[in-house]
Amino acid sequence: MLQVRGVEAGYGRVQVLRGVSLEVAEGEIVAVLGANGAGKTTTLRAISGVVPAWRGEISFLGRRLTREPPEARAALGLGHVPEGRGILASLTVEENLMLGRHLRRERRGVLERDRDRLLDLFPALRRRLGLPASSLSGGEQQMLALARALLCRPKLLMVDEMSFGLAPIVVNQLFDLVRQLREEGTTFLVVEQQAGVLAICDRTYVLSGGVTETEETLGRAVSREDLVRSYLGARA
Repeated sequence: MLQVRGVEAGYGRVQVLRGVSLEVAEGEIVAVLGANGAGKTTTLRAISGVVPAWRGEISFLGRRLTREPPEARAALGLGHVPEGRGILASLTVEENLMLGRHLRRERRGVLERDRDRLLDLFPALRRRLGLPASSLSGGEQQMLALARALLCRPKLLMVDEMSFGLAPIVVNQLFDLVRQLREEGTTFLVVEQQAGVLAICDRTYVLSGGVTETEETLGRAVSREDLVRSYLGARA
């Protein structure tokens, strides 16, 4: 579904990615690990087009994306929940959700059914639709960010630091939800620093110094205690 080959990118004159390569097959949950500054967030931004790739190739569903703007990539089914969630605090929960519909052209009834289904998945949001997004807890804001992205019906959803700043019980709920959504047809590429991600992902990539250092299958990643300690801060 997604192929990234030798991508280099950065900000201004500062190079962050020096040759990142990875791939995601349809139906997978793939995790990207690495120390702070390894290039994880920049990798997702390069894939979604927020940061232009200087060199290398990015293809999605067989189509080269290297020169495509972010909105064209989103229209193809590439979703991105950024670091920090990207919630518009001054808008209500309902208004934030509606931003997820702008790429869709179906009849209103279809959109409303998808909205109701997502609110069934995130019942805490249903009770707060009229409230400003700033009133939500950190976990609820992450749920809103996921629901908004899912309302676009992405084929591949990239999520950056889903667990950041959240209580362990909320993180486990979100991981369970990702696993459920995968079973319903959504493919995931996630940047994560919680060991629980190893229980739901199929493969992991480790970045170091802006380069793909290694690729591990689930079983191999769990058995590598050095990897778990270094990049996830806990034992699997």
